[in-house]
Amino acid sequence: MTTAHAPSPPAQTSRGTELLRLLTCGSVDDGKSTLIGRLLYDTKTVFEDQLEAAERASLTRGNDRIDLALLTDGLRAEREQGITIDVAYRYFATPRRKFIIADCPGHTQYTRNMVTGASSAQLALILVDARHGVSEQTRRHAFIASLLRIPHMVLCVNKMDLVDYDQVRFEEICDEFRAFAARLEISDVSFIPVSALHGDNLASRSVKTPWYEGQSLLHHLEHVYIGSDRELIDCRFPVQWVVRPQSDEHPDYRGYAGTVASGVFKPGDEVIALPSGMPSRIVSIDDPGAGGSIAKLDAAFPPLSVVIRLEDDIDIARGDMLCRPNNRAEARQDIESMIVWLTEEPLAPRRKYAIQHTTSTCRALVEDLRYRVNITDLRRDQSAEGLGLNEIGRVALRTTKPLLCDPYKRCRATGSFILIDEATNRTAGAGMII
Repeated sequence: MTTAHAPSPPAQTSRGTELLRLLTCGSVDDGKSTLIGRLLYDTKTVFEDQLEAAERASLTRGNDRIDLALLTDGLRAEREQGITIDVAYRYFATPRRKFIIADCPGHTQYTRNMVTGASSAQLALILVDARHGVSEQTRRHAFIASLLRIPHMVLCVNKMDLVDYDQVRFEEICDEFRAFAARLEISDVSFIPVSALHGDNLASRSVKTPWYEGQSLLHHLEHVYIGSDRELIDCRFPVQWVVRPQSDEHPDYRGYAGTVASGVFKPGDEVIALPSGMPSRIVSIDDPGAGGSIAKLDAAFPPLSVVIRLEDDIDIARGDMLCRPNNRAEARQDIESMIVWLTEEPLAPRRKYAIQHTTSTCRALVEDLRYRVNITDLRRDQSAEGLGLNEIGRVALRTTKPLLCDPYKRCRATGSFILIDEATNRTAGAGMII
């Protein structure tokens, strides 16, 4: 499987501007791409050449108006078929916040791409067609968002114009989704009636829904509280690379490069290197810049990529981890996890896979499939003998070496992993450690 990666966000528009990562998901043809295109259009963050290209493509397809979905459906196959296949990342900004939107595909066969988009999201926009209501794919995406611990969720009941902006229909859908979401680990759910085609309740409140007393979608995105979403308590720094330039300018330089997974690291902090258990102290935190320049940082926190230097010359390699002495990641070989299966070749007990966890790679044996989750009613099928494409279940793994990990609900970065089919080198499953 080809995985999609979110590109780096643009520079901050103003000092202290917050960044919100969100994704749109739901069933096919629920209007996800149109909603994002309308947001981009209404916030005036569409370049003229992009708008002109969308207008030409709309005319070619015989539309009498511009199809705003074409602003996000970037692949040629997507434009020809009128569907989203890959995850499309788009940026826009308001004076209050910057946004990175992952437009995820709605087709069941592309659920694996939705998992990619959801892995770093802070808020999930789940769209529902007001005519059809909550579908199986709606439930699947909500369940995956819950598994991936996305802290905020908005159910956008779209195409309200096709049901004459009926309040009763909106409330029926909200009640159905509430009953389903009550069985998931979702703490913050909001409901907004919208028409992505006409822009109702997107950038501003609509006069066509006088019965709706809430805010527009854009207002909600600008004001939803995300200050406590980052995990800043448990300090975790997986080492990706040992920096030894051995140049005349830096003859004795030795640092450890990586991305801060969680917590806050500062010069002078006591740390411990795992799995060796050797203690040391941080001498400096370096931010290598362009042209070979190095900036000294007062602190490092997620998702900064930095080089940490220690006062002791101890043995640390890729895959090791720096933690606080009294707050360490667990070293586990027996892993209980929820897994979303992402390939046509089914998962089966006693099969071996490569496992990628933070910066560490080893092999893993599937010891047991505890159960498979029925997406429709969330029941556990303990008689299941495997997991097929897009199915979700609880699995017991045994790894060839200990993983330095935390439960996923505690730290998303150190509590997640992927399984890789060694025969094809494709990503087979995405796991969340219990």
